[in-house]
Amino acid sequence: MNPTLGRLHPYPFQRLAALTADLAPATLPPINMAIGEPRHPTPDVVIAELTGALDALSTYPSTRGSKALRAAIAEWLTRRFRLPPGAVDGERHVLPTSGSREALYSVVQARVDRRMERPVVIMPNPFYQIYEGAALLAGAEPYYVNTDGAHGTVMNIQAIPRAILERTQVVITCSPGNPTGQVMGRGEYGELLELAHRHDFLIVADECYSEIYPDEDHPPEGLLAAAIAHGVHDLAHCVAVHSLSKRSNVPGLRFGFVAGDAGFMEALFTLRTYFGSAPSQLAQRAALAALADEPHVRENRRLYREKFADVTAILDGVLPVTRPAGGFYLWVPTPIDDEAFVAGLYATQNLLALPGSYLSRPSGGRDPGAGHIRLALVGPRAECQEGAHRVRSYVESLTRSQNDTSSAH
Repeated sequence: MNPTLGRLHPYPFQRLAALTADLAPATLPPINMAIGEPRHPTPDVVIAELTGALDALSTYPSTRGSKALRAAIAEWLTRRFRLPPGAVDGERHVLPTSGSREALYSVVQARVDRRMERPVVIMPNPFYQIYEGAALLAGAEPYYVNTDGAHGTVMNIQAIPRAILERTQVVITCSPGNPTGQVMGRGEYGELLELAHRHDFLIVADECYSEIYPDEDHPPEGLLAAAIAHGVHDLAHCVAVHSLSKRSNVPGLRFGFVAGDAGFMEALFTLRTYFGSAPSQLAQRAALAALADEPHVRENRRLYREKFADVTAILDGVLPVTRPAGGFYLWVPTPIDDEAFVAGLYATQNLLALPGSYLSRPSGGRDPGAGHIRLALVGPRAECQEGAHRVRSYVESLTRSQNDTSSAH
């Protein structure tokens, strides 16, 4: 067997299952706020396209995707991120993928040069665990950058030692962040772009949550727009990864795309011809319909705004919660150890949350995920309200217990 498999950490949901396996949950209807699976309705335009495109099942998909699809992706990127016309060429800069997880994995495999001694992949901390797994399986060393905003930026790249940067092959960013919801700005991207050109590494921007944000007039910045604004030629050293799962509520469609550096995209195409993971023709045609329709995306954001307003209001006064700048997660500090908090919440309230320490690694003398939980506001509004009330009830029970203990002493 590949010995590197032994270096992979159990996935967060495996750890959560183990944590709760021997616990008897309260006799309440179960609520799962641990997993980030969109549960808003799939758009009618996508369903109509899927049901009308069943003939597409009779043909193999092209690794590059259809010409119409690549053009639609380029047009969407241009429109969404206000790029100059022609800045993204569907023929040179775009490849469809089977969602963002597979895309992130294959991008890292294509970029890491194993001939370098101890190559490095830099990633945010906490993080989406595929970043770490992709780095390890590519033969690289993960380097974790804490993203708690302590230095006024999401990722304090300037604090990374030069010796690490000289071995760096890939820097992964996530904006809006999973789980924190933090958003990177153009200036922060500019610092990263300057270092990428100086040290010849690839920036891989996970923009899976780019279409979920609170203010319709202020969408999050994207890597490609920042690169063009900073005068980067032909999107060199830049790759943005997108998915329709969150934007259009189609996680089962398994559709995403990669866009960026033309030279790298050709290398990625070569890998993907062997990888055999091109989205089906059915998925490609559904994606065309989804990318052409924005009203369902605006409605999606409206639903999340309502749920964030409800949940933060319910938790106000018992936990320090704030609406994130993007994404659909609430990143909540806990009054006790995060694993103990999640176990107690499940046992007393039959509600599943994800311990923050399952999404992070100790770095710089601390673990930035410890003492937090991630709540996914993906369910119906009433379910999220009920979930928030249960979290509040549990925190209040902890406070009463602590007060009783203090009184006893």
